[in-house]
Amino acid sequence: MEGCIYFSVRHCVEHTWLNDRDQFLYTEDGYKKDKRFQNDCLTFAFFHHQNRIQSKNGNNYWIPFSRKDVKGKDTFKSTLMYDFLQTRGKFSKEANAVFIAGKALWSYYHETIESDDNADMNASLYDIREYFKKRNIDTGRLNTKSTDQNFNELDQALKDSLKNLAEMIKPKVYEYGFLLQ
Repeated sequence: MEGCIYFSVRHCVEHTWLNDRDQFLYTEDGYKKDKRFQNDCLTFAFFHHQNRIQSKNGNNYWIPFSRKDVKGKDTFKSTLMYDFLQTRGKFSKEANAVFIAGKALWSYYHETIESDDNADMNASLYDIREYFKKRNIDTGRLNTKSTDQNFNELDQALKDSLKNLAEMIKPKVYEYGFLLQ
């Protein structure tokens, strides 16, 4: 949880030339009692594009949905995060919107790979983006867009809902003293 909070705090505030040298501070423990803030940060960390968890590096424990939720053809190797999320209580309206957009993207992926025996059932969000966007042959980097327009729309919807969630997290970053105003 701590890692998700620090990840989210560092990435929810857009870096500009005015704040790119701001120093993150050691905070008081107030945020440790704020379950909503913690859940918002957990959700943000799950779906942010800087989350580079990949199933090719080992078992993917970061699948926030059940097989049934996304209509997967096989059981996931791990339901650790899905089970953990069930214990977290209520999530904010903005976090729920991110989960809805993420679930739509994951479901589309599982619908698309039904006939692809080489596709990874246990794909992370990064793996899903790589599957659809492909890599540039010359640079090895992910392409910015996919040729699959449905994926592009679902990915953009996820990014938009994540921006709304970031706006909910930002005031708490300053309130809890991670950054000074």
